[in-house]
Amino acid sequence: MKYSLVALMLGMALASQPAAATDGSQIQSFTLNNGMKILVLEDDSIPNANSYLFWKVGSRNERPGITGISHFFEHMMFNGAKKYGPKMFDRTMENSGGANNAYTSEDLTVYTNWFPTAATETIFDLEADRIANLDINAKMVESERGVVASERTTGLENSNFRTLHEQLKGIAFQAHPYRWSVIGYESDIKGWSLDDLKQYHKTYYAPNNAVMVVSGAVKFAEVKRLAEQYFGPIPAQPAPEKLRTTEPEQTGERRTYVQKASVSTPNVMLGHHVPATSHADYYALDLMVSILSEGNSSRLYKNLVDKQIALEVFGYLPMSFDPNLFYLMAVASPDVTAAKLEQALVAEINKLAKDGVTTQELEKAKNFRLMQFYQAMETINGKSDTIGTYEVYFGNFQRLFDAPKHYQKVTAADVQRVAQTYLKKSNRSVAVLDAKEDKDL
Repeated sequence: MKYSLVALMLGMALASQPAAATDGSQIQSFTLNNGMKILVLEDDSIPNANSYLFWKVGSRNERPGITGISHFFEHMMFNGAKKYGPKMFDRTMENSGGANNAYTSEDLTVYTNWFPTAATETIFDLEADRIANLDINAKMVESERGVVASERTTGLENSNFRTLHEQLKGIAFQAHPYRWSVIGYESDIKGWSLDDLKQYHKTYYAPNNAVMVVSGAVKFAEVKRLAEQYFGPIPAQPAPEKLRTTEPEQTGERRTYVQKASVSTPNVMLGHHVPATSHADYYALDLMVSILSEGNSSRLYKNLVDKQIALEVFGYLPMSFDPNLFYLMAVASPDVTAAKLEQALVAEINKLAKDGVTTQELEKAKNFRLMQFYQAMETINGKSDTIGTYEVYFGNFQRLFDAPKHYQKVTAADVQRVAQTYLKKSNRSVAVLDAKEDKDL
């Protein structure tokens, strides 16, 4: 959730350049003595490189009292360390011709750098400094605390999706930490202590909790030398405690209703519990998202938007370490009630579960996913992102080269089965957002 428009534009420009085709044998890896794993893909398509640093920490690692702290570190990591002080990270990178970005999810915090190959050592120096020597001081914490608190308030005011998403997670999950939003609760944002922050950084920003991917016009031997020089001296820490909480099975529909004066037409979001990304059903579920909601020929678009029941439709299946939710959302057309919109959404789910999908629909979804996959693997940015994503979520980056095969193996019966298994009423949570109470609900 970084902010520099110039940096972002530069990063996109570097990332958009075509890169050579890739297979698993081209990716080399090593693990430092402190446990940090680094994957390297040599690609001389352009005289630039890209790095993704995946930290295995997100909102799932938090607890009541410190929610939002993972996202907070996304901000803090740019605010100064021992060698590179306040504002020096971005300035040094930009002076070297590079750019950066970052994001936080339920499971990960990820930092991305785009840079000319000549700046590779500078990138390692910058990253090592903020990992080993981040300056967590009271003045900077209070400044960024205000920024994050404002981001939370503004986001909920301006985004109906964020409002519904936060409310839906809160009822769908009763035990698992996926129940709170990545940005955290307002009272927790105001309450983090310096000790909370220092301990969290020490625990989760330890090298043994990270995977780094470097792609582009680099040499494996040089990357290894720089990693050993800059990252090698950073000590490992005891492995973070494993999450022990498992969300209990949901045995009945749950509902929440939110009123917001600025809403012009009702919004409805549905969430159904589904397995973690590493589960064999992931590919069928992912294709089902596409069949239901992606593109003008998707079922929800044709039967809700084209029929003027909805202005917009949306589907989402997050990648996650633990069982998560399969999301569907729609925004009502003028004069359409929340009840009518919800009934239309549920009708499409029930129809898919009862009658299945056509061969044409399934092939279209497969082709779309494969096109996205191959497009991602055409750039050094996409390669680093995809390689690292498969490494952290599937436990082995080589699994990405099996993904096309797994998508192709999904049958129409598989899609119908996962619909019947997971998209049932007893496994559903419903969030309704409206400006007024809907008497039909």
